[in-house]
Amino acid sequence: WNLVMLRKVLEFTGKSNLLEVWPRLELFTHGGMNFKPYREQYRQLIPSDRMKYMETYNASEGFFAIQNDPASDDLLLMLDYGVYYEFLPVRDLDDPSRAVPLEGVAKGINYAMIITTCNGLWRYQIGDTVEFTSLAPYKIRITGRTRHYINAFGEEVIVDNAETALKAACDATGARISDYTAGPVYMNGRSKGSHQWVVEFDTPPDDAERFTDTLDRALQSVNSDYEAKRFKDTTLMRPTLTVVPPGTFYRWMKSRGKAGGQNKVPRLFNDRTYIDQLIADEHSNDPK
Repeated sequence: WNLVMLRKVLEFTGKSNLLEVWPRLELFTHGGMNFKPYREQYRQLIPSDRMKYMETYNASEGFFAIQNDPASDDLLLMLDYGVYYEFLPVRDLDDPSRAVPLEGVAKGINYAMIITTCNGLWRYQIGDTVEFTSLAPYKIRITGRTRHYINAFGEEVIVDNAETALKAACDATGARISDYTAGPVYMNGRSKGSHQWVVEFDTPPDDAERFTDTLDRALQSVNSDYEAKRFKDTTLMRPTLTVVPPGTFYRWMKSRGKAGGQNKVPRLFNDRTYIDQLIADEHSNDPK
């Protein structure tokens, strides 16, 4: 949403980058979603070596963490902001008794975060998933959402996997992504399952096939379950890439009453609800 606004600023002012609008701009504080896929687009808009990007992790329910070191993307967990934390391994989402207090966490495990707060929330699962990168002090990185994943075939792909793989595909092909979502393509008859990636590019890849192949290989490198299902096409076939025109995701979100900074594009989903809606909505806007 900030990219949408900043491009409107350039359109309104007729300037080529934001430094021509705000020459002393040097800090952008962001939060709510992974910044990595968008970092290059901000560099294009704000071409300055002085520019710093700092992430905060806050929500209506509380203020949880902050990036305290510009050289690291890890977030320092705030322990004195009136929040009591518990962490439930994502693999045990159906069994809340498996939640552990802060002193029981370990690095490298994907946890759903549960909070109890002084404003009245009691063991509330906020929907985010995190992984600890340090235990002294406690530092985390946000890995996704408890509802945003693909596990239709036992592959357990989470948003963090997706965005790491997309960055690799962009780096390999010179692409820049505006928005994306992905979901399963179910087995049909003798055909095997796969994933469909619907992507809106700010800068298209120089080779769409290489983009898809790199995405596939990168997902295998960061997710052993996905790799096992892709081995010799045992369960999953190569993913498919569906490229949609600029503005597709914005129109889709607006049509659902989800325009604005409090709403996020669902990146992954375990069925085809969002993909089918998105493609149907785009076809309805196709002048042909």
